[in-house]
Amino acid sequence: MEELQKDIYYSTNTEDMNLEAIYSFIKDSYWGASRTFEEQKTVLHSSINFGLFHKEKQIAYCRVMTDKVFFAYLLDVFVLDEYQGKGYSKLLIDQVLKHEPLVNIHKWMLATRDAHGLYEKFGFEAVKNPAMLMEKMSDTIKKVYEHNVE
Repeated sequence: MEELQKDIYYSTNTEDMNLEAIYSFIKDSYWGASRTFEEQKTVLHSSINFGLFHKEKQIAYCRVMTDKVFFAYLLDVFVLDEYQGKGYSKLLIDQVLKHEPLVNIHKWMLATRDAHGLYEKFGFEAVKNPAMLMEKMSDTIKKVYEHNVE
């Protein structure tokens, strides 16, 4: 783990991630409500994981799915409620974008309902041609998205 600020540490080591804490937050989120613990465990081991820790307690998390050259998808970004508003989300995203081998990715994508301002600070913007994008969702995920449409 690498210290970023006093008592704030950053890690990409999957073994450092607190799967129970991650799942506890994500299962109550608008995007992860249908996810099971086993599914979260699988995605943890299939992604590049990023965690922020305060005195060994995991306080923030996100993961990236990528081919490490052309494309990366940022997912599951969160900061625990009691640590929000202190700049930790910015610190986390900054570490993700500086992480080797992700620094030269040609195209990043993410989906967010309410954090556009955060990601815009890092150069993310609305999709230029959304008509080019397509998706295929399972019935379970369709129900989650239909329920969360504002």
